[in-house]
Amino acid sequence: MTTNEHPAGPAARLDYARTAPKVFRAMIALDAAAREGLDPAMVELVQVRSSQLNGCAYCLDMHVKDARKAGESDERIYLLPVWREAPAGVYSERERAALALAEAVTRIGDGVSDEVYGRAAALFDEKELAQLISLCYTINAWNRINVATRKTPVAA
Repeated sequence: MTTNEHPAGPAARLDYARTAPKVFRAMIALDAAAREGLDPAMVELVQVRSSQLNGCAYCLDMHVKDARKAGESDERIYLLPVWREAPAGVYSERERAALALAEAVTRIGDGVSDEVYGRAAALFDEKELAQLISLCYTINAWNRINVATRKTPVAA
C-alpha cells in the first residue's frame, strides 16, 4: 500500500472547489455553456463514456445518476462501454456520432480522424457541433481535476 492509500481506498488530496474557487466557478459556467442546445440525455451519455475512459469514479457516479434522471434506461447505460456492438436502434445515429467524437477527444493523443469528425459534422449543425466539442473537453477537464485530486463519490 502506498503512503496515500488506506484500506478504504486512496485518500482525497484537496478540496478543489474550496482551494481554487475562481477556477471552480469558471468550470461550472463552462460546463453550463457547453450543454446549451444539446439533448440532455445525449449530454449524459457523452459524459458517462468519457468518464469511463478516464477512470473518473466521481464523474461516472454523478453522470450515471444524472442520465437516469434524464430518462436513460439501464440498458443504454450498461451498454455504453460497448456501444459500437450494441444492437441497432439502441443508440441513434446522432448519439453514435457523439460517442465516437467524445472517445476521440478523450483519447486526443490519437487525434480526431476526418471520418469521426465528418460523421459528427454530417449529423449536427455547426453550432451543435461546437457545443458537442465543448462538452467533450469540459468533461475531460472535470475528469482530470477529480482524478488528480482523488475526488470520490459519496457512498449511498
